[in-house]
Amino acid sequence: MLIRQAPLSLAVAAVLLRALHSASPAEAQIPGVAPLCADRAPATGAALFEATPTGPERAGTIATRPASDLNCIDLFSTTRGGDATGVVALRRPWSPFGVTVTPEGRHRNEVTAWIEGLPDPASLGPYTTYVAWATPLGLDPLIKLGEVANGRNELGEIAFNKYMILVTAEGSARVTERTGPLVIRGRSPSSRMQAHDLLALAPSAEAGEPMSAVGGMNRSGVEGPDPGMRWSLPPMYEGVPMLPGIMRARPHVEPVRPMADPATLPLAERRQVVALPDGGTLDLTAGFVRKRIAGRDLVMMAFNRQIPGPLIHVGERSTIFVNFTNDTPFPTTVHWHGLRLDNRFDGVPGVTQDPVQPGETFRYQLFFPDPGIYWYHPHHREDILQELGLAGNMLVEPTAEDYYSPVNYEEIVMLDDILLTEEDLVPFGDESSNYMLMGRFGNVFLTNGEPVYNLDVEAGTVVRFHLTNVSNTRTFNLSFRPTSRPDDPPLAIKAVGSDVGKFEREAFVESVVLAPAERYVVEVLFPNPGAYTLTNRVQGINHRRGLFLEEIASLGTITVSEAKGAQDHTNAFRTLRTNGEVVADIDRYRHQFDREPDHELVLTLEVDGLPMAIEQSMNLDWVYFNPVEWTGTMPVMNWATSGVEVKWLLRDPRTGAENSDIAWRFKVGDVVKIRITNDRGAFHAMQHPLHIHGQRFLVIEQNGVPNQNMVWKDTVLLPTGSTTDILLELSNPGRWMVHCHIAEHLESGMKFAFDVVEN
Repeated sequence: MLIRQAPLSLAVAAVLLRALHSASPAEAQIPGVAPLCADRAPATGAALFEATPTGPERAGTIATRPASDLNCIDLFSTTRGGDATGVVALRRPWSPFGVTVTPEGRHRNEVTAWIEGLPDPASLGPYTTYVAWATPLGLDPLIKLGEVANGRNELGEIAFNKYMILVTAEGSARVTERTGPLVIRGRSPSSRMQAHDLLALAPSAEAGEPMSAVGGMNRSGVEGPDPGMRWSLPPMYEGVPMLPGIMRARPHVEPVRPMADPATLPLAERRQVVALPDGGTLDLTAGFVRKRIAGRDLVMMAFNRQIPGPLIHVGERSTIFVNFTNDTPFPTTVHWHGLRLDNRFDGVPGVTQDPVQPGETFRYQLFFPDPGIYWYHPHHREDILQELGLAGNMLVEPTAEDYYSPVNYEEIVMLDDILLTEEDLVPFGDESSNYMLMGRFGNVFLTNGEPVYNLDVEAGTVVRFHLTNVSNTRTFNLSFRPTSRPDDPPLAIKAVGSDVGKFEREAFVESVVLAPAERYVVEVLFPNPGAYTLTNRVQGINHRRGLFLEEIASLGTITVSEAKGAQDHTNAFRTLRTNGEVVADIDRYRHQFDREPDHELVLTLEVDGLPMAIEQSMNLDWVYFNPVEWTGTMPVMNWATSGVEVKWLLRDPRTGAENSDIAWRFKVGDVVKIRITNDRGAFHAMQHPLHIHGQRFLVIEQNGVPNQNMVWKDTVLLPTGSTTDILLELSNPGRWMVHCHIAEHLESGMKFAFDVVEN
């Protein structure tokens, strides 16, 4: 069965979905309701975004706007409320990142309520006003949002996982505890997520038939122990058992892993800095190494035997040459991620160059027009080669001495994860990637290639961190916390820059959200002696129980000695600079922000032939999708999917063209506005980090909310169900790739190339 949108194979599942996606109050008429929630109050008049179909009735449609059922709460009356009704819009507060979360990973939302029909509170008893509250489903704690009345009400922020909004009649707006009667109430979109009732809703999950693996020879040098090798189950996620029917699933492709003898391989080395002058040359070889991680001797791959690869340190506007030699069994290339370089050297096989065959060499010429942090990696079977260690950074030193504020230290930090069994790497899919549905989440974190990252600094020092996420699929939420007091507030982080330069204005944040392929430049002041932990803290989902599941991982330790730093840069750290040259650069384009988009993209999914147990379980999850899938809590379901069943899509809704059939053509100097919608109605909607090669763009708004502080980007995180407008500057001629940077989604075909021609 080919599935383009939400499949509903069970009648009972259809009933459930219809119930959970019930329409807003039928007669609601709420003047001025937010465009995002206009379909929740049908009589409110014109809106920027039309209603997004949800539930079974949306089959055959394509979403080209934000998903209101993930961003709005319908308010319903109690018997005391009479005809009162309302709708609440959930908007993410501005942050420098693709989503806005707390340091614990809970999504933050600004709350605006439109209410109609509230009776005079005095008619209900000794009451003078109405007050809105927010509370988790367990009713503790109860947070006061503020006084409300008919019309529009701005109610501040909420950062709960599952919660309710309550409106009560009260004797005074100054009350701190709820005592009056409940008048209207509503539940968050996340509260629709429920535990899987297997016997009632997914009987085949208890009695599914196994999928048979396909036999066949593997590549020479990267193969299983024998041609008939079959899969073993991958590591489970602790505390989240899989359904029996799902546990019987197997990938429809042959497993493959590096099979060289570790004893014969050179030991992987730590990253070295290679400083190159203008016109300098680097010899770069990709090949096998032996690396010990978490007690296992692994066969991995490295550039120049280094994991991460050599840090290439160059000056702004310099040109260097790289002689790349492929000593792996895969044909491959090197892509220089984020560089606006000559198209011939972008490193995309079949688009800008032929693949570099095993044993062959290719000479790259690299130009560095922009200061900042960039990275390089293969662009063929990234799901294997990048996971095995082929990634390195490029640090481009700015010409201007005052480009950044002064700091005591600079650190280049590459974040990754790797998926291991008790003895070795979890095999990869040979004919196609597996883990095709959600991407390959690792179970061991790596920071600069090691499970533990250590940094020693002095008290009062400021460290500039250049952060890069090179994982296949994982999005990080990073903070710095006192090791001995992990529940204390994290240290303040100053966001300075991102992919292709600096922000218009520096900003303080509590945590850094980093999607695959993104980079952020941040500064941190370590004021006092002690140990601080670099922490990844997110909210995953236990799909079996329908609950949020906090995951906390320590990525490294910063040890701060009592000695004082040689120079005190505290005042510089506490000063938030406005970067006038960035503002002036972006000013040239502001007049184009509000015009209609020139092009649109929809990110969606087709699946065909999934095991019934997986399909039925996914139907239950369809009622709510987290804006970001933070962690791999469905390991077997994900592991068992490959290109046989899964096809991720970039679709041009105006032409119907998909992936490589999309044919966009521009001229040098064009500025193009693109509206990108992450289809909420896909069978399994999830976030996508979308990367555009060889150019730069601005994120100008998300879900209709303008971006308050811009930075030039090459990769944008697109949350589930969101609509994001970008402004793409076409300055670089050639044929350039657009693709999702989840490695397995790229391998499924989620990519296309566009042409930029000289005038």
